[in-house]
Amino acid sequence: MELSKLSIIGSEEWCQFEELGIPAIKARVDSGAKTSSIQANGIKIFSKGAQEWVKFEVSPLQDNRSINLVCEAKLVDRRTVKSSSGISEERLVIKTPVTIGKHNFEIELTLANRDAMEFRMLLGREALNQRFVVNPAETYCLGTISSELVTQKYARYIKEKTGLKIALLASNPELYSNKRLIEASVARGHEIVFLNVEHSYMKLDAYSPEIRYRGGNILNEFDAIIPRIKPSVTFYGCALIRQFDHLGVYCLNSAEAISQSRDKLFASQLFSKNDIHIPITGFAKSPMDTKDLIRMVNGAPLIIKLLESTQGKGVVLAETNKAAESVINAFKSVQTNILVQEFIKEANGQDIRCFVVNGRVVASIQRQAEKGEFRANIHQGGTASVIKITPEEKKLAVKAAKVLNLAVAGVDIIRSNKGPLLLEVNSSPGLEGIENATGKDIANAMIMAIEKKLKFHG
Repeated sequence: MELSKLSIIGSEEWCQFEELGIPAIKARVDSGAKTSSIQANGIKIFSKGAQEWVKFEVSPLQDNRSINLVCEAKLVDRRTVKSSSGISEERLVIKTPVTIGKHNFEIELTLANRDAMEFRMLLGREALNQRFVVNPAETYCLGTISSELVTQKYARYIKEKTGLKIALLASNPELYSNKRLIEASVARGHEIVFLNVEHSYMKLDAYSPEIRYRGGNILNEFDAIIPRIKPSVTFYGCALIRQFDHLGVYCLNSAEAISQSRDKLFASQLFSKNDIHIPITGFAKSPMDTKDLIRMVNGAPLIIKLLESTQGKGVVLAETNKAAESVINAFKSVQTNILVQEFIKEANGQDIRCFVVNGRVVASIQRQAEKGEFRANIHQGGTASVIKITPEEKKLAVKAAKVLNLAVAGVDIIRSNKGPLLLEVNSSPGLEGIENATGKDIANAMIMAIEKKLKFHG
């Protein structure tokens, strides 16, 4: 066909799918892709007569999960498609009429998860061929749709919503922190549900992945998850968080970030790599290296901690080299992984807990160990008081949370003759001690962080 008879199409255009019930969806025009594709979730294949059909959900507007259209179409093919990152996957293919400006024609669409993409649809060269010439410098050559008109077109699909639907994924609803988060959510007009980690289970499937709760209830309506996973269920809890993330639910802390923070050796390596100062730390496998390991961290007194210790448990002070050798070799004899760390004597049993939310220190306290104890931990009888931290300490806390990619973190810092040192980062920090000491509403700050991420305006 002569070029003069082809319509000019821009790099972005509005499309309409009458048979699918999609009144307007913005498409990226991509001549590099052969087949067009559309965002689809909850894909299910079913039979209609002797033919295979497919039911799927489309959220046609970016950053708006409240509009979710259920579509049905006849399944015409299954194809292996290679993504821009080089990964091949099988996709289902449907055929349906599309309207772009004054043009109406049948188009093949692959069903793809495009949640992370800027555009919910991709218009490939099969749709362009013999119809359009692409002008990549222009957009909406075939007609634009104002935001007011888009709102009108989707008015009947918009559910009246006063708040977000949030799930608190934890183990004990009676804990102070969990009660406060539920209170703060309700106070801000959101619906919140407590989900016991161990009562949740999942279905892994390319077309219709699910999370279910005790009794078979399908969990598919949450906007956000607040994970507060106790150490003993870290593996399973992180698997659930990954599944929620796969289903398009925002998780306040990701599974990867939680896993990294719980592995004290890996976290220490990340801190060291990113020029974050920590007490000198040693790790070894063989008992033959114990003496040199002790020398490496400047000798006794020194700290010995289990790799997965929490709330001060599994942390031992060895006051002499001989005692240190005995404890280290005892742990190694039962195949337990430990870190050996220098003891900062000048800290006098004090440390600083900084509570970081979305890259900002929202509160900080100084914790003092109980008399005769070396580690300041409120769970073990320590006391807390308000403290004004230095800009250097604030910068250290924010950077530590960022290195682990944690939106919410309890960052523990110790003051030494060398300056502030990072002790560890907690991905499920408790609220009781720091809220009571500072009088600050940290639970509210966490809920506001979710609102900001989801662009919710109550």
